[in-house]
Formats: sequence, structure tokens, C-alpha cells
Amino acid sequence: MEQRELGVDEAGRGPVIGSMFVAGVLNYDGLEEIGVKDSKRLSASRREYLAKIIEDATEVHVVEMTASEIDKAREERTLNEITVELFSEVINHFQPARAFVDAADVKPERFAANLRSNYKGVGELEIISEWKADDHYPVVSAASIVAKVHRDRSIRVLEVEIGAEIGSGYPADLKTIQFLKGLLKGKELDDIPAYVRRSWKTVHLYMPKE
Repeated sequence: MEQRELGVDEAGRGPVIGSMFVAGVLNYDGLEEIGVKDSKRLSASRREYLAKIIEDATEVHVVEMTASEIDKAREERTLNEITVELFSEVINHFQPARAFVDAADVKPERFAANLRSNYKGVGELEIISEWKADDHYPVVSAASIVAKVHRDRSIRVLEVEIGAEIGSGYPADLKTIQFLKGLLKGKELDDIPAYVRRSWKTVHLYMPKE
């Protein structure tokens, strides 16, 4: 690669349980050949396999924001603003010439402008910000895979720690909702474990009514 090119994507922005992860992957020759694609279109074992290849082949940087950190940050900032901060942290770590990002905003150009304004590197930063960038650019697919693998591992570790199956942690997952309903039974908001995002509407929907 003549220029330092970076792909950035997140996993775990929307779940009611667990952390959000943002991964950056430095582009390298041969990435396309290993068959990367949007992480949601790959099996868990395939994602693990590809993440290992990617992490062995190039520089990777992953940042995590826990459920309780997200709740605290949301007292002052929107989820979009928080996502910009995490993406910016990854981009500033690499200081690339060009970054391809999966836009976490209804306006991809606004997402790009916010990232540029947070850039602390030297020189101009070119940002290609698109919806479904993980479908269009292999380096974003790679970042999507790495972020998802870190997110999935954290959920599996959490399941072992609490001794229960919690599914994916997303509100659309019936296993997650079943677990959440049981967890919230008889509890006040302050009693909810730190791995649950208390600021999510889903929590308030299933909190016991007076």
C-alpha cells in the first residue's frame, strides 16, 4: 500500500446488554483474497478464523466502551456523538492518510465532517464515509469482523461469569429479552447490574410496574 489506509467499524452499538467495540484495521496487500465480508454475513467460526488472519497480518486497534460507561456518557451526549468519539480515538491512533468508515449517522457526510474535526494527526485526512461500507470495502469488512469477534467474546465471557445464557444482547433477540425480564423482576433501576444499559428504552419497557 502506498498510503496508510484504515478501515473502521463498530459492533454492539444497539444492544441492551454489554459493551460497544470499535475496531480499526490497517489495509494491507492480500486482504481481499482471504474472503472478508460484512461480519453479519459470516458464521461465528468463520469470523474467528478471519480475525486471527487479519490480526496476524496487520496492525489492529480495538477500543471498548462498557455498558455503564455508555450510560454515563449518554447523560451528556447522544449515542451518535459517543460513536464519533470512539471512531476518532481509533483514527487518531493510526493517523492514516485515508480512512474508510461505516457511517453511524443518517448523514454519512456529517459523520465524516465530525471525524475530521476530531483528527489530531498531521496533514489532511481523507475520509470515505458510507452506509454499509463493510459491504463495499474489504478493509471495513475486516474491521467489522474484528469488532464483532471482540463483542461476541465479551458476551460469552459475561455468560460464564453470571452462569446464564443471555443470547446476543440485542433487544430483537428473544433469548436476551427472556433473560432481561427475569433479571429485572423485583429490581429498582439502581439494582440492575452494570453490564445492562440502564438508559435503553428496552430496560424501562420491562421494568416492573408499580
